[in-house]
Amino acid sequence: MKIKYLLGAFAIVAFAQNTYAQYVQDAIRFSTFQPGATSRIRAIGNAGTAIGGDLSSIGNNPAGLGFFTKSEFSFTPEYNGSNVKSSYLGNNMKDTRNAVNLSNASIVFHSRINSPRGADKSKGLLSFNFGVGYNRTNNFYENVSYGGQNGANNIGNYYANLANANHIQGDTRPQEGTLEDVAYGQSLIDLYNNNTTPPTNSYRSNTVGAVGQLSNAMRTGGQSEFNLAFGLNSSNKFYFGAALGISSLRYNSINTFTETGTANILVNGNPVNTPFNSSYIQDQTTSGNGFNIKLGMIVRPVDELRIGVTYTSPTWYNIDDTYSERINTRFSNSNLLSDGQNYPFTYNLRTPQKLGAGLAYFIGKYGFITGDIDYLDYSSARLSYNGDSGDNSDIRMGYRSVINTRFGAEARVVDNFFLRGGYSIQGSPLKTGGTDIKTASGGFGYRFQNYFIDATYTNIKAGSQVVRPYDIGATTPTANLDRSYNNVFLTFGVRF
Repeated sequence: MKIKYLLGAFAIVAFAQNTYAQYVQDAIRFSTFQPGATSRIRAIGNAGTAIGGDLSSIGNNPAGLGFFTKSEFSFTPEYNGSNVKSSYLGNNMKDTRNAVNLSNASIVFHSRINSPRGADKSKGLLSFNFGVGYNRTNNFYENVSYGGQNGANNIGNYYANLANANHIQGDTRPQEGTLEDVAYGQSLIDLYNNNTTPPTNSYRSNTVGAVGQLSNAMRTGGQSEFNLAFGLNSSNKFYFGAALGISSLRYNSINTFTETGTANILVNGNPVNTPFNSSYIQDQTTSGNGFNIKLGMIVRPVDELRIGVTYTSPTWYNIDDTYSERINTRFSNSNLLSDGQNYPFTYNLRTPQKLGAGLAYFIGKYGFITGDIDYLDYSSARLSYNGDSGDNSDIRMGYRSVINTRFGAEARVVDNFFLRGGYSIQGSPLKTGGTDIKTASGGFGYRFQNYFIDATYTNIKAGSQVVRPYDIGATTPTANLDRSYNNVFLTFGVRF
């Protein structure tokens, strides 16, 4: 099966308006991850490229490891709250989902390089620091619901369109094993005579009158990365680092679109209007592993100023995917009818590479301000399978390059207590119809002896999205979704 056909099927329940018909959703879903971070860096808008001296450097700019003068360990649990508001056919709904995960766990080992006797101990290579870190870089947890009363069309029209498009003349039913064949076998569509000369037949929906429609989607999973990194300190002016990232992903999605209404079907050879309930179910389970390389440098021309640059290679994934689609139908006073197909396959994904830069200005012991900028070209993402390049024209046509910006500040209120705030904008990869993701963040930190605690709250506005439960052309019904997320991060750490 062509990968573009199967991934195109995924888009039926979440088909973005004004995108391409064979929009490859997984390429964008698994390419929009962010560097994992401690609560401190999350609080300043995730703008950690030039900061250094934070365990987030392991998965962001490994040159920042060169700033450590002690070994350090921390772990960061997180709470994620998803809120999705929907509007469909004049009906408003809201759905939520909560999850708790491990966001970050990192350790760095400090090793000072001894200078020759009599040499200036502030010049040359001063330290080599090695870090190991786990980061959660993406969360897929959410529930999405929308529904209403539809008197204009129904999903039977979609099944009928598929049957008419793929029907082999002379056959009395659609091609065996297809979705439209399942719909035909469950009497949701039938072949009708059009009363034309010469005689012609076409498939039509058996549904009569208005139908109640309800779409429910439940999604779980995420992406994570394990990094091995090192950082060097040269003369307290130049800091260099590199990291190997080992990535993994897991994505599970169950989409159920249910219609209730009346259908005109044959009962004992006679056409009868019969109440029915039918559900179209799409189930996707995806897992994969990949790797990438990070290179970074930070320059400190004067004590107050730090300039950072970083490069992240594409992540090369090998992905196993199982997609299934099924129709369950029950007519009044009859047994449940259920049938469908499974489509397992394996493919490769190459995500875009990333270039980043950052500035940080320190105001003595009172704090700092910082800002980051990233460049990615999502149209460079590539899918392939069985040695074939696949059909990547949809990616080139539908995606674009983006610039992501992040900035924040930290202020020392008293000797051991810090306040932080930040803001970030993640550009939409879509050429048309997309919205930027905007994140506001704030938090505090407390240091005592060799221990520290940091707490951060983030509010993410993912913007609005237009989706379609099925596609029948100009009369397709659409739902408007508005997504937002409230997250809390807590970091506990120790220096040793």
